[in-house]
Amino acid sequence: MPQHITVVEYDPEWPLKYAQERDRITEILKGNCIAIYHIGSTSVPGLPAKPIIDIMVAVRSLAQADAAAEQFSGLGYEYLGEFGIAGRRYLRKGGDERTHQIHMFQADDWENIGRHLAFRDYMRSREKERNEYANLKKDLAQRFPYDIDGYCDGKEDFVREMEKRALAQYDGTWDRLYIAARKVQYERKISPLIEAGAVAAALLSANGTIYSGVCIDTACSLGMCAERNAIANMITNGETQIKKIVAVMPDGKAGMPCGACREFMMQLSQSAGETEILCDYETKTVTRLESLTPEWWYTGQSETNG
Repeated sequence: MPQHITVVEYDPEWPLKYAQERDRITEILKGNCIAIYHIGSTSVPGLPAKPIIDIMVAVRSLAQADAAAEQFSGLGYEYLGEFGIAGRRYLRKGGDERTHQIHMFQADDWENIGRHLAFRDYMRSREKERNEYANLKKDLAQRFPYDIDGYCDGKEDFVREMEKRALAQYDGTWDRLYIAARKVQYERKISPLIEAGAVAAALLSANGTIYSGVCIDTACSLGMCAERNAIANMITNGETQIKKIVAVMPDGKAGMPCGACREFMMQLSQSAGETEILCDYETKTVTRLESLTPEWWYTGQSETNG
């Protein structure tokens, strides 16, 4: 039987359903999962939608994801390969009356990852366009109740135009930095006395280059935080100024730099206090380094021996 196209009012349970499925997906992918996102219409508060949870996953390796196809089958998913989009892995759950869809991309496939995040964020922030999209989808669902091609074709021009506008306004820097940090974040044992990689950081330099680093933990006090490792990478490559920086904790959440890292960053330049630090990745909450180092000790005056 053909899929029945139904568009329903926004359901506040959708984010909860996403979170439940996210945990199941990350349990299967484990370290191959770089980042995972709720996308599509059910990720936009207030937007009516087909009750299908769309999930995008950025992975280290699509080949490793392919190897997990049987495990996804155990969750009720059909593993359909690229399914019309090069570089994607598409999975669906629920057959013709599907409930979930997964779109997996390699973590460096920013063209696909970026357009999905841009469209989602644009629709979340634009009430007028959100209402236009809602009305269009409701109308198409009535006109094509059992014709998914007719439904999709009917909204294609609108979606393309919204995506074009979204990409024109989308910054995406924090998303890029987060993924850059996550790509290098995996625990590794260097020796019986040294471990690394539990925490990772990525920064954007004044010249627009992204540098990353991981924490190095030793059996004594000679270790290095991820932030300072990323900064050392930047300095090694001839740059000295940071515009933005994020540190990612073992649980995947953003974390604040320690006191030593704050002091180190403040000493880099006179404008270091303007460095933006990501506090929370989900909400994109940001603070400035100067707010974490109030009444910093250095006044800029040259010191002489008296």
